[in-house]
Amino acid sequence: MDLDALLDHYFDGADPDAIDPATLAAGKEKLAIDFGVEREPGRRFALWALMEALGFAPVPALAFPKDAALRRAAEEYLTVAWRIDR
Repeated sequence: MDLDALLDHYFDGADPDAIDPATLAAGKEKLAIDFGVEREPGRRFALWALMEALGFAPVPALAFPKDAALRRAAEEYLTVAWRIDR
């Protein structure tokens, strides 16, 4: 999935820092709903990763309770992201 396309789809722009608060809130709500109904694993993970980047993703155990592979991938993603931030 293309990050810029996702940002444009959900937030009407590719720069999260330039999005007005109302558009950001509406985009987060739409993104969370789409994540909740998405069934394709790769797309579901991409939506979760975007939510994580924006600071509102559920923890992997709650995001992927029935998919051990995706849960593990999400946990590894968080570990790598944490290491990069340090």
